[in-house]
Amino acid sequence: KVGTTIADNIRNRAYMAVIFALIVIFIYIAVRFKKWQYGLSGVIALFHDTLITISLFSFFYNFLPFNLEVDQAFIAAILTIIGYSINDTVIIFDRIREYVGLHPKRKLKENINNGLNSTLARTINTSGTTLVVLLIIFIFGGEVIRGFTFALLMGILVGTYSSLFVASPVAYDLLTSGGKNDDEKVTAKK
Repeated sequence: KVGTTIADNIRNRAYMAVIFALIVIFIYIAVRFKKWQYGLSGVIALFHDTLITISLFSFFYNFLPFNLEVDQAFIAAILTIIGYSINDTVIIFDRIREYVGLHPKRKLKENINNGLNSTLARTINTSGTTLVVLLIIFIFGGEVIRGFTFALLMGILVGTYSSLFVASPVAYDLLTSGGKNDDEKVTAKK
């Protein structure tokens, strides 16, 4: 049994750990891509992934016939989703950076579009194979891990979506000050 003082302490430390992890991820991406806008858009996408997954888990709590308790397995699923999503986002951002370096005279919108198009097949294939495996585990894995697998299934779907349709548009908006500088050419720093 866990008392209220210990539970409050664990909750507060969990909040601090998540905030610290998001700050570290922000710094890592900002340093790697040499622009804070990429770091912020990556963290926004992670927040989106986590929020949607927790919301789906909460929404289906009384409707689905299997265990949807928030326990250690659920926390592990959320952390796995965060890792999976940020990896996918970094790959997409890396391809965008590559296109900006290869084609410095093109508009940022074109370079982002080309970067997304070139990683789209890879992203769908990777997520698709992961989802197939998770679906098989969900069906045949047993009742004990069904909630964990459900969280992973929803999280991988949302994480793939957010890497393509949340992180990149947010990065574009931040890099162009909300789209106001859309007509400006992007020059690569050498």
